[in-house]
Order: sequence, then structure tokens, then C-alpha cells
Amino acid sequence: MLPRSATRLPPHWRALRCYAKAVILLLAGQTTAWSLERTEAPANAVSGRGAATTTLHRTIPDPLPGHPGNVFLENEPVRIPFPTNVPLPITRWRLLDDQAAPVRQGELTAPGTNQLPQLALGRLGPGWYRVEFGTQEQPDQAWSTLAVLRRLQAPVPLHSPVSVDSAPAWFALNDPIKQKQLASLAALAGVNWIRDRLRWRDLQPAPGPLVPPPTTYDTSAEIHHAAGLQVLQVFHDTPPWTREPDPGSGRFAPDLRHVFQFGRQLAQRFKGLVEAWEPWNEANVATFGGHTVDQMCSWQKAAWLGFKAGNPGVTVGWNVTTAVPTPAQTEGILANETWPYFDTYNIHSYDWPDAYAHLWPPAREAASGRPLWITEADRGTPHLQNPPWYDQSPRLERLKAQMIAPAYANSLFAGARQHFHFILGNYQENNHIQFGLLREDLTPRPAYVALAVVGRCLAGARVLGRWQPVENLNVVAFRAQPDGQERDVLVAWVEKPVEWDERGRTTAALNWPKDLAAQEVVDYLGRSLGNTLPSLLGSAPIFVFLPAGQAETLPLERPPAPSAWRTGTPTSVVLQLSLPRARLQKVEDLPWSEGYVYRVQPGESLPLKLHVYNFGDHPVAARLALTRQPAGWKTTLSSPEFKLAPMDRVELRGAVAIPQTTSTRDGWVVLHADCGLQGRPALAFRIIVTD
Repeated sequence: MLPRSATRLPPHWRALRCYAKAVILLLAGQTTAWSLERTEAPANAVSGRGAATTTLHRTIPDPLPGHPGNVFLENEPVRIPFPTNVPLPITRWRLLDDQAAPVRQGELTAPGTNQLPQLALGRLGPGWYRVEFGTQEQPDQAWSTLAVLRRLQAPVPLHSPVSVDSAPAWFALNDPIKQKQLASLAALAGVNWIRDRLRWRDLQPAPGPLVPPPTTYDTSAEIHHAAGLQVLQVFHDTPPWTREPDPGSGRFAPDLRHVFQFGRQLAQRFKGLVEAWEPWNEANVATFGGHTVDQMCSWQKAAWLGFKAGNPGVTVGWNVTTAVPTPAQTEGILANETWPYFDTYNIHSYDWPDAYAHLWPPAREAASGRPLWITEADRGTPHLQNPPWYDQSPRLERLKAQMIAPAYANSLFAGARQHFHFILGNYQENNHIQFGLLREDLTPRPAYVALAVVGRCLAGARVLGRWQPVENLNVVAFRAQPDGQERDVLVAWVEKPVEWDERGRTTAALNWPKDLAAQEVVDYLGRSLGNTLPSLLGSAPIFVFLPAGQAETLPLERPPAPSAWRTGTPTSVVLQLSLPRARLQKVEDLPWSEGYVYRVQPGESLPLKLHVYNFGDHPVAARLALTRQPAGWKTTLSSPEFKLAPMDRVELRGAVAIPQTTSTRDGWVVLHADCGLQGRPALAFRIIVTD
């Protein structure tokens, strides 16, 4: 969610919806066998994973033959194809860097034609380049881009926090060749995880078994696994047969047994290929259903139980909320006792990176000691409205690239264990905002190169702290393994908390401590600046490599502590409140947040329809009881006792009566079911009282 200038940069959650219409109309390493009896944090809680289920073969990646996307490694000879549909005649070419400074130029050997198969540029240093074709008078009649990356010297650690949202099953729909190209470009950038997309209705258009492989989801998972990438998969649709009585495809299936069974089949089908799942996307906002927090918690519990039934070792994340996290959202997750049902707590953020640390405390608290994953994050930029490329202006290209390192650095300082930039492929919204790191033909924007620099320099990074010696100057320190060597790495930059129009104009002097022994300084596009620490910094970040342990000599502000590990035991019994959508009210508890609650009027009685599910293997006999409500409110249950066979569901009725003179206008009702050995599941829902 975007917290500033909403008229210029509209809410991001329209992104995937718009893209889905356009396209469709158009890890393994170590995984967690998450114990139902766990009472303390696992030793490897940083990644949220534990017992091994399969081995991910990760090596040092090389480009594919032909160098898709014009991405090369240092010391490789650079040869790129001529762009198609070049206006004739063209007689010259020139190579420019990110500042539009000439690097090389030359005459075409066959003036006035476009028949040359490739342009040979020799060996180039690391960085991003623009190649222009034209004449002396019009040098840029056509252009393309290329990147030169430093070769990784060691495989990316399986706990590395640098990841990217890629959606290859959709960007390369039923196109294994392009899926392989996207996987290669992600691996070359040094990322650890990629995030993909899946449509429930594609894999299960009718009740029963899933559509047999191969589908675009199978090939995508297999290709990315073969490329050494860990895969996080998400779905956020329901097939028609699951929707009774709710006709909307963008809302949860009303019967939670459907998501339990679907999750179980997915976990079995993709075992060893998809290491983590999100069982919905941004359910708290209108674009993806506008669900209440209790609905999200009930859905999460059923989905988690289903995935774990199919593969106990798979990682299941929270069904990812977006916009500004709020204390009310956290209260709902905690009151519903949801923390045993997610292995990672996942959120999205489209705020400026400087805001992460002070906006995320509610998310850290909701995580309950589990790893915090940011599975979408970006700040889109206006594009030039030149379909199908939708390029940015050169200035915005530079500024976007310069934001990549601060985004990862600020996110990790604010508590993230994985940060997924949104998004790898060429993706623009209908409101003229571009998000993609790659262009339409997979050639790189500068931000792709900036991501690759972060992937290399912050490989396996663990944040140490932050130093802000003067206003707007940021230095974030990490212990990392760039090039396979343990080092301290500083990421340093200067920027005001302003919009795109004002960014890139601030500098600040820094008197570095004299005892810092810089081994190398690298700029935001991977170019070496030697080992001299610059005294003047700007919005273009630098990476400073130090001997391990030396960053501790700086006056570092320590990162916020994660919330304490909450103990808890999942139960196979899940409670669900099922009320008409007409009862929902949109709320904005904090600026640029979004949520939904139940609405009543003073003196009104809210009818309750409750469903109780048994996802276990044994019958359950239980009694439902009220455990919390505001003073003066009266909750009644017509028949609190129930019995459930395995995979059965029962319906219970009740009501919440609100006095005409109630002083509580925003309150929670909490119920628990005493299920004996099967546990004591909770259901908590929020009601606001409006005249």
C-alpha cells in the first residue's frame, strides 16, 4: 500500500489483478517438519525451516546459451542482437552508461542495412549499459540494454535474505523456454527464493483430483528447482464449484474443507519442488476479497492443516496481509490464537523504505517469534506510456535502481528475514506505473543490475545495526558472505524521505572512522571504487567490504528485537464465523491501512452462524463457550454442544445483542471450544457499533 501521493502512485494491490486479466485473456535444502507439540522456537528460526525433505542442488550459475536478456558475466565477450524494426537507414552505434556518458561507439560495417546478426562490443566492466542505433544526426532511432555482472564465487547460501517476486508461471504462461530464461536471470542475480503464482481453478476445475502434469505450474516449479532456486507459491482465486453460496472468485471458498483438501493435494504434488506456500494473497483488501481478520485466521488454520497433512516438512506462511500493519490486525491474529498455524509471517509493503522500521512493529508482534517475510515490496514509478515496453525515463530508471539496496537494507534492519522485490518481469499498471526489473524482451533495466549487486554483496546477510551520523545519511551494517567469504558489509547512502520528483538531489559528507580498513568499495551497479572510503555520499548507495567483526566498532543502533516466541499447539478443530457480506464495514485504523469488520447498530442483535470443522482422524465431542466480550454486550449460543466425525462440519447458531446505550463502539467477542485431547480452538471477531 502506498502511504503518500496516492493520486500519483495508486494502491499496488491492483497490480496482480490487472496483470492476471492481461495474461490470461492473454527450498529445497532444509524444510520444517513442524511439530504439533512444539513449545519453543526452533534453533533455525531465522529461516523458519528444519528437517530436510529434499536436497536442492545449488551451484554457481552461468548464463544460458545466447545470453537471454543480454546479461553477461565479467570477462565474457559481449555480443548482442540488433533490435528488430530499426528505422532505416542506420549507420552508427554507441554504448552509454547509466549516466548517459559514452563508453564506446562505432560505425556499422554495412551502412543503411539492418542485416548484421550481432553487434560485438568486446569485454566490458560490470554495470548497466544502453546501446543506441542511428545516424550522426539521430543517434537513438532504436536502442536496447545489456548488463555485465560479476560472477558469483560461491553458491548463494540457502538462508540468504535476498529474494524476488517473479511469477514465472504467469509471465511465461505455458512457455518452458521463457520460464527457463526467467529462472536463469533470477539465479544470475544471486537471489535465494522466487515467488510464483498459481490459479486454483486451473489445477482443480472440478471436485476431485488435480489436473495431471504437466501444467505451467509444474514446469515452472521444476525449472526453478533445477536452477537452484527455492520457490514460494501463492494462490488467490477459487474455482466456481467451491463458491456456493458466494459467487465471487476473489473470495475464500465458504467451506473450509475445500482449501484443506486443496492444500493437501498441492503439498503432495509439489513436494521437493515448492518449498513454501502462501494460501491467499492480501485478503484484507477489497481487491482480494475484503475479508475480516477472523475469516483470514480460520482460512489460515484450515489451509495450514491441509498443507501439513500433505507434506509435514513444507513451509506454510501467513496468507499475507498488505497495506500498513495495524494493532487491530495484530490483536485479531493473536485473539484467534493463529500463531501455531504459520511458519513464517508474511506481509507486503509499498511504502518508502525509510518508513519500514516505524511501520512494522504490529507485524513483528503478530509474527509471534516466527520469521517475518516481505513477499512483495516496491515503489512503482511513472512510465513513458510507450507500449509494449512501458519504459521509465532515464532519470527514474537510475533512481529506481538506487532505491533497491536501501529497500533491502531497511527491510532487514526492520526485522525481515526474507525480502522479495516486486517484480522481475516487465509489469505495468493501467495507471501508468511501472514495476518491472526487466523490459518486455527480458533485457535489463538498471534496477535488475542493482538487485544482482545486492544478491552478491548481501549473500547470507545478517543485519548488525544501523548508523545515522547525520540527517538523511544511512549506514546499515551486515555480516555477510559476498564471494563466499565472511565479511562485514556496510550499505551507505543519503536520501530525504521525499517523492520521486525530489529524490537524488541530496548529498552529505561523512567522516569515516580512521580505523576502518575497507577491502573494497562497490557502487550500486557493481563497479569497483577501489578501497578508499568516499567522503561525499549521495542517493547512489555504496557497499563497503570490511574484515568480519570490524563493523562492531561503529556506534550501531541495534535492529528491533523480534517478538517473543509464542508457544502453542495446533488443533484439528477449526471455528468459522459465516455472515453475509452486507454485514461488513471497511475500516482504516491507521492512515493507508485497510481492513474489514462486522457492523451493527445500537440496540441491534447480530445473528451468528458458526461452522465448526474437524480436520483430524478421530471423532470430536466438544462444547462452545464465550470467553470474552465487552461489558454490557450479551452473546448467546442456541446449542453450544456438538459432535464431529473426521472431516465433518456442523453449524451452530447464536447472537450478539448490543445495548442501545452501549459505551463500547469497537469490541471483540471471543469464543473457545473445549475439545478435550483435541485442544481448545479459538474464534475472535471484531464488531463496530455505528448509528
